[in-house]
Amino acid sequence: MSLQEKVEKNIGLMIVLVVLVVSVGGLVEIVPLFYQKSTTEPVEGLKPYDALTLTGRDIYIREGCVGCHSQMIRPFRTETERYGHYSVAGEFTYDRPFLWGSKRTGPDLARVGGRYSDDWHRIHLINPRDVVPESIMPAYPWLEDNVIDASSIESKMRGLAMLGHPYSEAEIAEAAAELEGKSEMDAVIAYLQGLGTLIKNKR
Repeated sequence: MSLQEKVEKNIGLMIVLVVLVVSVGGLVEIVPLFYQKSTTEPVEGLKPYDALTLTGRDIYIREGCVGCHSQMIRPFRTETERYGHYSVAGEFTYDRPFLWGSKRTGPDLARVGGRYSDDWHRIHLINPRDVVPESIMPAYPWLEDNVIDASSIESKMRGLAMLGHPYSEAEIAEAAAELEGKSEMDAVIAYLQGLGTLIKNKR
């Protein structure tokens, strides 16, 4: 009986060998990533989200935007020609949780920052059909009326600082004041306008 036949007829041995091969393969692929600067260090100029942008990101998650919009451009010509430079790991150092996604009912938003004006985003969020007639995106008019609740921003930023986000004490202390009088619409627009701006779009 050949070695292959022995392995194929012994289910216990087969399981052990499969686990061994998958484990070794996984280690070989994953471990080196922890030692590559491109995957462990932020891109030049990257800073943690300020209070308004961080709040906008939370609202973006709350409203389920990630269910239709990915934030990760793959390194393929069809993607880079449409959206811009492909995404790199160092852009997302301060993203908790990551919002890469794979669902694209709407376009990828990884490089949307600076592409449109604040007014365009405001109109688009209030009624998407006013700027994109064929859009199937739902409207979010209440964001304009909802005033930001700043009661938890300081504790949120302190929690992120414990995880390695380099917030200063002054930034944390001034966070609530930064949000004073701002609407949820202001926060979401601030978040969108910052997406992907550190790596220039390449067309």
